Amino acid sequence: MIAGLAVLSAATTAMAQGPTEKVRKINLYTWPQAALPQHYQAAQLIAQQWRQLGLDVEVKPLQRQQQTQLIWFSRDKWDTTTWRMVGRPERSDPDEFLYSLYHSSYAEKGYNFIGYNNPEYDKLAEKQRTQLDPEERRKTAYAMQQIINRDQPQAFLVHPKYPLAFNKAVFKEDTVVNQSGIGIRNVWTFMKIEPLGAQKDLIINSNEVINATNPLYIGGAVDSWVTDLIWDRIMRIGPDGLPQPWAAETVNWVDDKTVEIKLRAGMKWHDGKPVTIDDVVFSFQTPAGSKAPMYKPFVTDIVEMEKVGELGLRFKLKQPNTTFLAASLAKINLIPKHIWEPVLKDLEGKPETAEQLKEVSKIGSGPFKLVRWLPTEEILTERNAEHFSAPKIERWIMRIVPNAEATLGMLKRGELNFLGMFNGDPEVLVKFAKENPDIAIRSEVDIGFEYVAFNNRRPPFDDVAFRRALSVAIDRRLMVSAAWQDYAIPANSHVSPVLKFWHDPSVDTFKTGLADARKILQDAGYRVVAGKLYYPVGKSEKLTTE
Repeated sequence: MIAGLAVLSAATTAMAQGPTEKVRKINLYTWPQAALPQHYQAAQLIAQQWRQLGLDVEVKPLQRQQQTQLIWFSRDKWDTTTWRMVGRPERSDPDEFLYSLYHSSYAEKGYNFIGYNNPEYDKLAEKQRTQLDPEERRKTAYAMQQIINRDQPQAFLVHPKYPLAFNKAVFKEDTVVNQSGIGIRNVWTFMKIEPLGAQKDLIINSNEVINATNPLYIGGAVDSWVTDLIWDRIMRIGPDGLPQPWAAETVNWVDDKTVEIKLRAGMKWHDGKPVTIDDVVFSFQTPAGSKAPMYKPFVTDIVEMEKVGELGLRFKLKQPNTTFLAASLAKINLIPKHIWEPVLKDLEGKPETAEQLKEVSKIGSGPFKLVRWLPTEEILTERNAEHFSAPKIERWIMRIVPNAEATLGMLKRGELNFLGMFNGDPEVLVKFAKENPDIAIRSEVDIGFEYVAFNNRRPPFDDVAFRRALSVAIDRRLMVSAAWQDYAIPANSHVSPVLKFWHDPSVDTFKTGLADARKILQDAGYRVVAGKLYYPVGKSEKLTTE
């Protein structure tokens, strides 16, 4: 009876303070359990914690293509979703996360799909690109991490530690390359790994289907595995995390705003036509337009490209850009002008971008050629014998295997010989390796991170206090232990602790707990009435939850 009177009293007091409106139901989108069980489990745990704040939360699993269409291409129609930024070699320099992920100019199209808008952050994002002194740039990177820690435009969950494996009876063990912040599943491994016997194919698994193999679309983790094989870049990030010349024989700074490259002689596209400086110019001009918005951040500082002889090219920049080698020359895929120029011309005047194209020629110049693509079943590539770094294996084959148990069965039978992704309990994999001594396991903390994205455009997520409260309510230790089975470390930064020089360790002290979350909401004027969360007095919204 006393509890009932307390609820009634709270409700009466709240109504007396002025008009109130209950916070509407929140949809939390995620991957299905079979596709990405860590995200599905995390979403269920997070929903439970948010409900204890008085929110009505529905977890909505979506297949990958549906989720991409809703979140990426319909940016104003969702509330919150689990998401991931995967570790890629070029992200060894943090610029892609520091700049592209949160700069307001990329909210409509591009990486800033959450719609975060903070002029203070924008200025620092631009500033860090121009700082040639690493110590000064680090100070700026630290300040940016502090802003994101304060604003919580998304709730970081973990930096994963993916367990990967290969069959050391099939491949020479010391030819498997571990890349810092990436692990053994990388283009250096795929080029250098040596077969020991008659099996010359590397057969790798994925539990995710392929969205696209498109050199102008930055897809998810699995898409990028394939893209790295087919298309070359002027530079590549080496196993040590530093950019090194690749399609270019040499790369030199002429002054602090001019970079000169010399293209390797004799390079060919997979259709036999030569790779020319005109192709290189075209590859960097294309993202500067409106049809490849995801790559636009990496070319915005280019003022002019000037040919120097048959194989030379000078990039002239608007300003000093310390990130240009890693974030631009090691990021932009080289594409054949003779194939893509008519494709892009056909898109002129249409709302579609090149990102949305599925059926485009897969001709590149990289170490592997695409032979067959069955999006939900298999991708088959073969060795490009004419490449300057021709692989030792004959074919690179990826098979889509959604079920973790089936993956281990195929590994045991030799139907797979490289475990590129494992979505089951890591301890099951460890036990499997002990029972099958030919299987070697390797793991590495990732450059990337897993998180809950908040749609900053839509109430209630346009309120910093609301976002911060929801983030504080999430128990990161539970995420690590229950969702990622201890194969992860807690996250609260867009710069991974793997990048020791750039990561601000002070943000790791982010305090979480439901009591703190409730206090943030209360201090901001939110109230719980009869177990439901209400907006501060006078605040309302017109949105309805679909």
